[in-house]
Amino acid sequence: MCGIIGYIGEKEAPEILINGLEKLEYRGYDSAGIAYCEHGKLMAVKAVGRIKELKKLTDGLHPDSTCGIGHTRWATHGKPTIANCHPHLSYGGKFAIVHNGIIENCRQLRLLCESRGISPVSDTDSELIAHLLEMYFEG
Repeated sequence: MCGIIGYIGEKEAPEILINGLEKLEYRGYDSAGIAYCEHGKLMAVKAVGRIKELKKLTDGLHPDSTCGIGHTRWATHGKPTIANCHPHLSYGGKFAIVHNGIIENCRQLRLLCESRGISPVSDTDSELIAHLLEMYFEG
């Protein structure tokens, strides 16, 4: 079962996001990740397995970020891999998304992205949301 957390505040976002994901651990999942902004650039840290694996990757992180999103994933599209973990970043790095659910027309949306030169890196349907946001944001 997936879980989502978001944070906007005055403290460093990664630690708060990890703590929030730990509280969702009982729900069952196969991977987890967080996204936050560091020096004006979106960053994503992802791990397959337990939250403790993600925590190892974020230990010592002290970005200037005071906002972010986190996700625990239970695979519906694609195997539990780093590429399939959430959050997903858009092709230009302007958007980070987490998503629970299934996108019914994902095949058509994938083809649309590919027809515009955007190559999804995961097997998930959710990644397409990030690409579409950036594609239509740019006009």
